[in-house]
Amino acid sequence: MAYYRPYHPPADPELVRQLTATQNEMRQRVRLEPLAHPPKLIAGLDSSFPTPETILSVIVVLKFPELELVEKVYHYGTVNMPYVPGFLSFREAPNLLLAFEKLTQKPDVLMVDGHGIAHPRRMGIAAHIGVLLDKPSFGVAKQVLTGQHPEPSTEAGTTAPLTDKKTGELLGEVLRTKDRVKPVFVSPGHRIDQDTATALAWHCTRGYKLPEPTRLADHWAEEFKKEVR
Repeated sequence: MAYYRPYHPPADPELVRQLTATQNEMRQRVRLEPLAHPPKLIAGLDSSFPTPETILSVIVVLKFPELELVEKVYHYGTVNMPYVPGFLSFREAPNLLLAFEKLTQKPDVLMVDGHGIAHPRRMGIAAHIGVLLDKPSFGVAKQVLTGQHPEPSTEAGTTAPLTDKKTGELLGEVLRTKDRVKPVFVSPGHRIDQDTATALAWHCTRGYKLPEPTRLADHWAEEFKKEVR
């Protein structure tokens, strides 16, 4: 996920209060539970900001477990909300919803380039979009946003817990997807549990650092940028 983060003035305190209240309300709707059935279609979601005022959201849909690409869509639009640390999902989610509407084949599970509950208020973009769509969702992120963790072993497929520094709450798992390459951070978003999220992320790995759904979403984002420039 490419973040465009130039200097921004401090956020309006009232806006922060409103966004915090919204996240707290959405957090109450999050359900972490095993999938009722194995997925047949899994999607990768990625958003990037080509300029401070614009956003490009890409969704790819793959057959599962074959990981054959069956559909790809994007939506390019303007961003009206300023960048506020910890509330990036409010900038991304509206455009992702517009991209989702373009899909002709609706996925069973959403793999989002970003965090699920591994967020200071447990509402990263994977949890946010999962709640809005009421779809099973989880995040695969490249960097830690909150929490602490030991390093997993250097071999691909190994994991380590990502936990809250104060409470010890499990926020996600650190997954080594490739030998001796920096790991990714997998966290459930909505209607999925940690074990399933980690298992799906690992199953979707094909020799790259990123699992195929988000890797392909990122790839097609670069291609689609050529169309909107």
